[in-house]
Amino acid sequence: MKTLLILLLALAVILIVIAKIHPIGKKISLYIVLGLIALIMLVPFYMMFVMATHTTSEIYSFPPALWFGTNLVTNFHNMVAAVNFPLSFLNSCIVTFGNVILVLFFCSIGGYAFSVYQFPGKKVLFAILLGTMMVPWTAGIIPWFIMMSKLGWLNSFQALIIPSCANAFGIFWMRQYCQNNVPVSLIEAARIDGCSEWTIFFRVIAPILKPAYASLGIMQFVNVWNDFMQPLMILRRPEKMTLPLMLKTMVGDRGTDYGALMFASTCAVLPLLIAFLSASKFFMSGLTSGAVKELSLIHI
Repeated sequence: MKTLLILLLALAVILIVIAKIHPIGKKISLYIVLGLIALIMLVPFYMMFVMATHTTSEIYSFPPALWFGTNLVTNFHNMVAAVNFPLSFLNSCIVTFGNVILVLFFCSIGGYAFSVYQFPGKKVLFAILLGTMMVPWTAGIIPWFIMMSKLGWLNSFQALIIPSCANAFGIFWMRQYCQNNVPVSLIEAARIDGCSEWTIFFRVIAPILKPAYASLGIMQFVNVWNDFMQPLMILRRPEKMTLPLMLKTMVGDRGTDYGALMFASTCAVLPLLIAFLSASKFFMSGLTSGAVKELSLIHI
C-alpha cells in the first residue's frame, strides 16, 4: 500500500511538472489522467474475462491469475449443466427490449408534448413529474407488488414491462432534447403542408430524436437488463427467471463453481458492451447536443 501511494504521489508530481513546462503539457496530463481512469474501470471487466477461463481453485490462488487459462470449455459445460442459460437469456431479452421500446415511444411523445404544446397546467404537471424523481423507488415497492398481485401479473413479464413503460426521467430527457434541437418553424411548416400531428411526430420529429433515442435507450437497456429486485419479487418459476436471478441461483450454500459463474457473468455482460459500442456515437451526441448548441449560439 505504501509503495502504491508513493507511485501515485510521484505520478502526480510528474503530471504537475509536465503541465507547467508547456501549454500542451496540460492536455498531455489530462489525457494521462483520463487514460488511467479508463484503465481502472476496465480492470474489473478484464478480470472477469480472465476468471471465466480458470477453475475455482485457480481463482482463489495468490497471487491471482492475470492471464487467460485453459478451463474455458469446462466452465461452459459446468454452466450449461447448472442452469438453463439460453432460456434466461431469452427472458431477459423479452423483458428488456419490450420495456425499452415502450419507454422510447411513450417518453418521446410525453417529452415532445411538454416541449411543443401549450395547455393549461403544463408547468404544474411538469413540476409534479420532476417531483416524482425525488421519491426513491423502494418507497413504492409494497404498493407496486400489491397492484401486480391484484392484476394477476405475478410470474409474468407484464409486471416488469408495462408499469415502467413511461418514466419521469425519460420524459424529462426527451423534453430537454426537443427544446434544444427541434425548431418550432419546422413544425409550423409541416402543419402548413397539411401534416397531421402524428405524421409530424413520426416523419419529422422522430428522425431528429435519434441521438436522444440512443442515449435513453442505452440507459434504460442497462437498467432493465441488470435489474434484480423487481424480477426477484415477481418471477417465482425457474422457467421465467431473467439473467440476474439465474446468476444468483449459481451461488450455493455448499459451494460455488466460480469459474462457471464468471463465464455466465461474462455472457450476461457482453450484450451490454455490444449495445453501448454499437450506439456510442449517438449516445455521446445525445449527451452533448444541448451544450454544443448553446456554445454555438454564444459564439455567433
